[in-house]
Amino acid sequence: MLKNKIYNYLATEIFKNFITILFTFTAIAWTVRAVNFLDLMIEDGYTANVYFQYSILNIFTIISRFVPLSFLLSIIISITKFERQQELLILWTTGTNKIKVSNIFFLIGLTVALLQIILGLIINPLTLNKSRSLLRGTDTKQINSIFKSNDFNDTFKGVTFHIDKKNTNNELINIFIKDSNGSLNTVVGEINNSTNTTIFSEKGIIVKNKLILINGIVQTLNKDNKIKNINFEKTELSIANFDARTIVQPKIQEISSYKLLTCVKDKFSKNCAFNDNKKIVIETLSRRIGMPLYIPLISVIASFLLFQKKERKYNFLKKYIIFFIAFTILVAAEILLRFTGFSLTNFMLYFFSPLVLLVILYSILLKKMISERITR
Repeated sequence: MLKNKIYNYLATEIFKNFITILFTFTAIAWTVRAVNFLDLMIEDGYTANVYFQYSILNIFTIISRFVPLSFLLSIIISITKFERQQELLILWTTGTNKIKVSNIFFLIGLTVALLQIILGLIINPLTLNKSRSLLRGTDTKQINSIFKSNDFNDTFKGVTFHIDKKNTNNELINIFIKDSNGSLNTVVGEINNSTNTTIFSEKGIIVKNKLILINGIVQTLNKDNKIKNINFEKTELSIANFDARTIVQPKIQEISSYKLLTCVKDKFSKNCAFNDNKKIVIETLSRRIGMPLYIPLISVIASFLLFQKKERKYNFLKKYIIFFIAFTILVAAEILLRFTGFSLTNFMLYFFSPLVLLVILYSILLKKMISERITR
């Protein structure tokens, strides 16, 4: 009963450190990314509500990226703390088995790996796709935030705006609009005939996400290279006619794991929509399933810290050596991940390497612990 409480205490301390470190890393990275997402409001004109929802939905991908490193730091810090407070010494003197303690670390690693797999396979694709759908399904934009004085703006595909200045009434003065995408064809009555359109206007007013132009000229160039000029006293442009440059089509990372696994299972048959991105599909699945396999390996490597020598200087260096080895493995796993899609050999090597290393290192660890018990 007492030993069960001890094991629960060790597991609880490691999980506490893990959550704290993971939360800290995530908060810092999310803040930086949220600042980058400000372009959604400033450049693309989305509302603040859309911006906050989009930013929050991207938290889970940040969390999954920091899980391996956070676990490594948490288990190293926890073991160091147990040793510094003489808690490990008390455990050994009371007859606690080092093998069981090592197994506790390994089980914690398996739990964290399972969490990582759930994030990668289910939660991340779902939230990323939801964030993309949020942009795709949002038609209303804050046009007023897009236009700036004396600045060219190409927020919309194929359409460039230039505003000379804004007056105190928030009116736009001397407006230039260049359309090379046919977005203004319905306005000038040249549907499927105009190759580009240019609009000059003395003044413009934004009303309910519509741009009302006053006193200007519309110049169109048709497919026969003939220029047509139309003068107007007042005309209206709707933002619905323009396509935002923001990428609204889902990326591979936003596709459900089921669809990607189906493509791999069917060997990228004609029914697969990702035949042109086979390498990216394999790499994405490797990240979602293969990367978590390195987490239990980290727990076994960290278990070597349970062996302490009489010379304190060696013990002091040992934790840095163990951390360096484990960190190098995580970096190597991240680098090798990018080569998994090149060949079946690379793919299999990426998945089986942590399993083989796990068996080898655990065998060495087990042998070392048995040997230590015999010598006692």
